[in-house]
Amino acid sequence: MTTTSADAPARQRGSGRVQVQKFGAFLAGMVMPNIAIFIAWGIITAIFIPTGWHPVAILGGDKAGTPGVGVVSPILTYLIPLAIAIQGGRMIYDIRGAVVGSIFTMGVILGSDTTMILGAMICGPLGAYLVKQMDRLWDGKIKPGFEMLVNNYSAGILGFGLFLAGFFWLSKLVSLVENGLGDAVKALVNAHLLPLASIFIEPAKVFFLNNAINHGILDQLGAQQVQQSGKSILFLLEANPGPGLGILLAFTFFGVGAARSTAPGAIIIQFIGGIHEIYFPFVLQKPILFIAVILGGATGVGTNVAFNSGLVAPASPGSIIAVLGETAKDSYVGVILSVVLSAAVSGVVASLFLIATRKRDLANADAGDMSAAFAKMQASKGRDANAATAGLFAGASVNGATEEEDEATFGGVGSASAPGSTTTATRVENIVFACDAGMGSSAMGASVLRNKIKKAGIEGVTVVNKAIANLSGDEDLIITQQQLTDRAKTMNPGAQHVSVDNFMNAPQYDQVVEQLQAQK
Repeated sequence: MTTTSADAPARQRGSGRVQVQKFGAFLAGMVMPNIAIFIAWGIITAIFIPTGWHPVAILGGDKAGTPGVGVVSPILTYLIPLAIAIQGGRMIYDIRGAVVGSIFTMGVILGSDTTMILGAMICGPLGAYLVKQMDRLWDGKIKPGFEMLVNNYSAGILGFGLFLAGFFWLSKLVSLVENGLGDAVKALVNAHLLPLASIFIEPAKVFFLNNAINHGILDQLGAQQVQQSGKSILFLLEANPGPGLGILLAFTFFGVGAARSTAPGAIIIQFIGGIHEIYFPFVLQKPILFIAVILGGATGVGTNVAFNSGLVAPASPGSIIAVLGETAKDSYVGVILSVVLSAAVSGVVASLFLIATRKRDLANADAGDMSAAFAKMQASKGRDANAATAGLFAGASVNGATEEEDEATFGGVGSASAPGSTTTATRVENIVFACDAGMGSSAMGASVLRNKIKKAGIEGVTVVNKAIANLSGDEDLIITQQQLTDRAKTMNPGAQHVSVDNFMNAPQYDQVVEQLQAQK
């Protein structure tokens, strides 16, 4: 496809979005695998601190700080930052990177009197990157028999230097940043302006920056607040399931076509399962609904501010079960009201928009929205399987050349590209569902497709879920949500890529099954 000058701004915007998503996913990738530690720490905090359900000084500490030091502070001070640093180091340079990154992180931990989660997110990857670059200096130049000596001492000496730099210098800089962020949050709370944060948080969530916001920023600040007051409102700024619930309820009653029929099932997955990504496509197909989620989010935040309510640890995933499980014992009324009221506001506002545009949506059912795309797929099923399978790869060009825009396939809902000109050019044996963190929505999608493949009697095909950052390049077919497909293509441009609106019941799954049946 010939690139025109008019395409340049769009491509630049797309590239910018991909870079932001990649950075956010990297931050979240350090924290998400360690969420279990946050949960365990939250349970200990909720039960054993002096204001908890069952105070025990030896575990939760004493109000005066003595004689019970407790375990809450040491877990937050040492275990959580080191676990994050190790994960960050592994993401850059495997175990060797994790070791040097953890040494660097220990320096900033011991050199500061504040929680060093932010410091760990800097030192873990940075230490790993430095040891990786150092190893390149003498790669292939070490005399046989001296490899272990050089490798161990080089990492140890570099770690020594980084420890000193972290202890004397970086710890002071990170503390300054952390204190500044904490003061900014306090200023917003004192000025009753914290609900305005929803203007930025809710749209960023829908563009798949939810994990980066929650685990890359808010967890750090929230953990500091818990250490000071036993709870934090910040854990609920992004995790509140209310705004998404309201959107899905509005589509359930006032939506059209397949969007309306899929909304009830999506409610269970979003509200109880905690997979918020399920409602993002409903907002993206009608951007005016950003107003609904912003107002709903602001309502929830305002309610928690009014009731001084909060959680004792991150609610991950953002399920109502997780939210209630991490709620401080004096905050149940405020937290429950924040969920209910935010759902009500976003639901009412979204319903008004849907009602106002209902006639137009019905009249323009073929204009390429979600319902039209699903309807087209359902109409094609059973009548022309071969055409449908070929349609999955509409726009693909020979030898992996630039494909047509996603909108060329299924009204803009799904597209894929193959390295060859036919769907059978590459045999598909390894299918990967990829999402931002590789733990929530992609796991659900993989389970759905796995069941479809099993029912079709197809063998020899693996279906797994991964984070996009963990794609290895040996995948045959990668399925992502539309907003994340560009990122997935940068990780493995040679694979077949399928974009879907949501992982729950995308029509492209049936086409993938048809392709697998055809290749037998």
